[in-house]
Amino acid sequence: MTTYLRVLINFSRATDDSLKAIAGAVYQGLTGNPAFPSPIVPLTTLESAITAFSDTRVAQEQGGTMATAAKKNKREALVTLLRKLAVYVEDSCDGNLATLLSSGFTAASTSHVQAQLAAPFILRILNGNTGQLLVRLREPIANAKCYEVRYATIINQAVGPWQSGGMFTNSRALALNGLTAGTNYAIEVRAIGGSTKYSEWSAGSNHMSL
Repeated sequence: MTTYLRVLINFSRATDDSLKAIAGAVYQGLTGNPAFPSPIVPLTTLESAITAFSDTRVAQEQGGTMATAAKKNKREALVTLLRKLAVYVEDSCDGNLATLLSSGFTAASTSHVQAQLAAPFILRILNGNTGQLLVRLREPIANAKCYEVRYATIINQAVGPWQSGGMFTNSRALALNGLTAGTNYAIEVRAIGGSTKYSEWSAGSNHMSL
């Protein structure tokens, strides 16, 4: 199995000042960087998240429970965006350390033993709004940075082709939107992280969109 360069993703443990500095470095590193032409998170969205986080930090200094909660929410939103961008950078750097570092992220150590993440297990799939399926995993996968979902229509018992359903950081709320009502779908999930980059795809689960 191929070992991939990984981004250091200790964002949740970073202080507020450090998190803002990391996000700022990533914004600067990805802006106009030809190695990363199509970030999965638009840089305007990242910039807005940095500004919103900074604004709530200022408001928190004036005190109040609501201000503290608002800052926490904006901090979590910024961490989520950075995790998604970390996956994009890992996928796009072609194993080149200098390219990875040019993104503004820091590389994680590659000296550890190669370890593949466990495959997720789909606990249940529920119908949400029209054309929406909600996928819930049995439990989070240790050391997973996020989860990737793929789906395919099932017509006359034939499956395919697979389409990307996006990446999610919450193992209890993987929402597939824009599906066709009355159509049966096959759904699989894999975890992203570890030195081998991806887990195996989960066993497939079928459900009809309403």
